[in-house]
Amino acid sequence: MKNIIEELQWRGLVHDIMPGTEEQLLKEMTATYIGFDPTSDSLHIGSLVPIILLVHLENFGHKPIALVGGATGMIGDPSGKSDERNLLDEATLNHNVEGIKNVLSRFLDFNSSASNAPILVNNYDWMKGLSFINFARDVGKRITVNYMMAKDSVKKRLSGEGEGMSFTEFTYQLIQGYDFYHLHKEYNCLLQMGGSDQWGNITTGTELVRRMNAEGAKAFAMTCPLITKADGSKFGKSEGGNVWLTADKTSVYKFYQFWLNTTDIDAEKYIKIFTFLDKNTIDSLVATHHEAPHLRVLQKKLAEEVTTFVHSAADLEKAIHASAILFGNATSDDLKQLDEATFLEVFDGVPQANISRNEIDNGIDIVSVLNEKTGFFKSNGEARRALSANSIAVNKEKVTEEFSLSNANLINNQFVLLQSGKKNYFVIRVV
Repeated sequence: MKNIIEELQWRGLVHDIMPGTEEQLLKEMTATYIGFDPTSDSLHIGSLVPIILLVHLENFGHKPIALVGGATGMIGDPSGKSDERNLLDEATLNHNVEGIKNVLSRFLDFNSSASNAPILVNNYDWMKGLSFINFARDVGKRITVNYMMAKDSVKKRLSGEGEGMSFTEFTYQLIQGYDFYHLHKEYNCLLQMGGSDQWGNITTGTELVRRMNAEGAKAFAMTCPLITKADGSKFGKSEGGNVWLTADKTSVYKFYQFWLNTTDIDAEKYIKIFTFLDKNTIDSLVATHHEAPHLRVLQKKLAEEVTTFVHSAADLEKAIHASAILFGNATSDDLKQLDEATFLEVFDGVPQANISRNEIDNGIDIVSVLNEKTGFFKSNGEARRALSANSIAVNKEKVTEEFSLSNANLINNQFVLLQSGKKNYFVIRVV
């Protein structure tokens, strides 16, 4: 087997690793699982790292198991949290579980017939039939309270300010540990991976495997670092909140722009973590970037690779077109290729005015459009002077005073983009 740990190390994806893990992965195909918490019906880019880990595992000949926490989601993981989580109702939880399954299915083929085909599981399926008495007797008996109290996720909550930790959240590590035991028994799963904040939960799982399964049962653990920005701030957030992996929550245009706007330092780190480009290619890109940072070679390649991986090559092209409209020499045809959501996002914050469809049907002279109908200019005289100076464009095409606005000029049968000079935009919406 090729050395996956070596690969993950140079990419900066290894934080803690249990002795023997590397040897196990070199020895044979190894079933490995990562859990996903259904706190929403989608996943944001913070979840890209565990997804990428699963894809690396499959590419290196190992068997990835993606676990959606239908049961653990009812409790809430205390790791990295200073307060008790609000519990989700069952309908919301089921909705979220289905949403996450759909997201994961875009990256891993759970219908594959390969020997290392990925598996998708929901821990609710084996937890729902487990009684509290049986759990307390068969699982709770194996792990001491002293062991559980020593975990950082518990210590921080008990020693910090606030209300401490409920018994519900205290049991979380046991329930997650039981998942590992179950997957070990059912699928011979030998390794669990996760973020560095999961180390306590994962190692509890390895202990349960050793104590509940047959004598000599092996289990391993590995965590990856939690991704941060160079300035120390949290990764995965933009001004509008989380950057999601589904276009209904974060448009492909905004997703692409997020990666494009990465700082030089972060881009150098992220291109190793979030792409599958080989070391030679990345080293070459970094060298090129250092020679001419203003060209933003790294950021462009990063944005292209991640957008294609998460969405598609076709979606990437649309995002590049959309970006060119604001920042390049776009044409009227480029504008007309934008869907409504992307158009509105590209021109978010640009002044708007409504014009009735009847008026458009009959055609409106451009001077009236610029002044009376929109207020883009304060007077007809000001509008005429701008037109005479050849500084007015409709849908990126220069127009003269003789121009009349009609249905033929509509983008998505709904919008018209006015422009004065290079940077002054105005959006007309036909209602």
